[in-house]
Amino acid sequence: MSDLLYTIKANTPKEEIIKQLREHPEIKFVSLMGIDLAGNDTDEKIPVRIFIKDIEEFYAGRAVQTDGSSVVLPGIATLNNAKVDMPVDSSVNWFVDYNFENYDNLTNRPVGTLRIPSFLIHEGKRVDSRAVLTDTLIHVKKELVDLFHHYPEISGTTFNGKDVVDIAFTSATELEFWVKTPLEEAAVEEMTASQVMQEQYWERTHGAVRCALEQSLMELDKYGLNVEMGHKEVGGLKAQIDESGHLTHVCEQLEIDWRFDDAVQAADNEIIVRTVVKEIFRANGLEVSFKAKPMIGLAGNGEHTHIGLAAITAEGKMFNLFAAKNPEQDYMSAVGYGALMGLLKNYEVINPFVSSTNDSLNRLKPGFEAPVCIVTSLGHTPKFPSRNRTILVSLIRDLENPMATRFELRGCNPYSNIYLVLAASYSAIIDGIKMSVNHTTDELLAELSKEAGVEGFYLEKDRAYRSEEDVYEAFTDEERSKLFGKPPATVWENMAAFEKYPDKVKIISSGGALQERIIAGFREGALLRWKTELISRILPEMRNIVRKAKKIPSDFVTDQDAYNWNKIFKLRAELAKDSIDQKSLFTRLINALISGEYDKASELQIEIYDKVEELKTLYDAYEKNII
Repeated sequence: MSDLLYTIKANTPKEEIIKQLREHPEIKFVSLMGIDLAGNDTDEKIPVRIFIKDIEEFYAGRAVQTDGSSVVLPGIATLNNAKVDMPVDSSVNWFVDYNFENYDNLTNRPVGTLRIPSFLIHEGKRVDSRAVLTDTLIHVKKELVDLFHHYPEISGTTFNGKDVVDIAFTSATELEFWVKTPLEEAAVEEMTASQVMQEQYWERTHGAVRCALEQSLMELDKYGLNVEMGHKEVGGLKAQIDESGHLTHVCEQLEIDWRFDDAVQAADNEIIVRTVVKEIFRANGLEVSFKAKPMIGLAGNGEHTHIGLAAITAEGKMFNLFAAKNPEQDYMSAVGYGALMGLLKNYEVINPFVSSTNDSLNRLKPGFEAPVCIVTSLGHTPKFPSRNRTILVSLIRDLENPMATRFELRGCNPYSNIYLVLAASYSAIIDGIKMSVNHTTDELLAELSKEAGVEGFYLEKDRAYRSEEDVYEAFTDEERSKLFGKPPATVWENMAAFEKYPDKVKIISSGGALQERIIAGFREGALLRWKTELISRILPEMRNIVRKAKKIPSDFVTDQDAYNWNKIFKLRAELAKDSIDQKSLFTRLINALISGEYDKASELQIEIYDKVEELKTLYDAYEKNII
């Protein structure tokens, strides 16, 4: 299998593409991969012979159309105006997805599908997530080059701005996921203890998990992704061995990291990584979950997103825009300080793209190393880079390698729409950079480090934006909210930021790509999924929890048992039992969602979540006391 074709490189001429496909007859299909506003990637099977015959039509977007009602483009492609064209994007790598369960009889090789990143065009305009990021980067690049030409001497930089001719946008994501034996019930209590005792983090993998992880790393390297590491994460428990020597009761958390790339390519890479990982683990009899919070009470899956910027001069030299001229005296250049402040100041309208589902917000709870506050950390002194894992945006530095300086956005999860996250982030970054060019690095450091209540020249007066403390341990919930802003608890609260902060929306949409109708369509789709998931999935699951909390027959009942059951009985009724005069919390939430009373629905969701957790805790104590 060493001669399988895994990648067709960006900007490969059409004639060469046709030649490679004819040399690899095991590649039977092509699939145009457009990314809608929810981050879903389209997939279809088009015979390669049609692609070869009509390749010009595929490039022009005339060969394949989709129905707008089949992808998430609400308010854009409607039922009475649904035609969406799909031109291919030749500026990025194309990947071949092989089906190792279906071999071609003639070549004795697995059947391959060439997945081609594409755009979605409605009424002549690109309206998909890939296009938003692509067009945003074009705008930011022009803004930066013009800025450097007007301000050639910027504090803390190591180049002359007049020499800048291009900008490189570098990004990377880290993928965390849970893997378990199919249909296995998670022993949450046991895994919680294992997590607290740190028994799993960076532990040696075994059996099928080890095989699948190693196979994934090797397979991903064939795609040219330059895998850097695969390891166990904090969550999980030790598997058991059955009579035949196979591992059973597998439930572990893993992480895979690979090399950074151009921002659009980095987002595309993530899709092929998820696909390969899921298929390989499934072939080894294991189930993979990329959900942000697969199991309440245990570590969730993050996807730390790395964001970098570099300037390219006419001589072809590359300079990291965030790196300090003297890294032992300064944390960053003026551009770096401005970029970080732009990201933090405007994060309220970036966060909806980061966390747009019930699942994503379940992960963002204090105590699981998931960031809940808009705050950064730089380190106690420039000489000693630090890694504060409790903050939203980390500054990653290497004193020996200035090109490694970058930001790590820790709020993302594997199902965040990284295309839109990066588009909004780079738009916010350019806002901060524009501010920074007239200030010294000392002035910018003081601005970023100011205390809440101190008037600043860019950041908001009543907020703090930097902390070198463990923000979970050093501050109470009330103090955190006052200093760093109260984090949204529901999808509705998060989406409300678009209306609450119109000036910040103008900043992330200033380039014209992340325009009003894109934001409105994204918001509408997110709210529809929020509403539907609550009614059709989450509440039925919670009803089952309530139903299972039944009275346990016993001939030895103490006053503690009676007290516990009385509280459980009242909670069950409050959550799920209607009367003529009094409706349960579940019914009231459904009615509020159906009638569009989203403020009320959001409040009820929070109350229900709290009471269900209280019920689970009470019933656990009640059950353990029955002998």
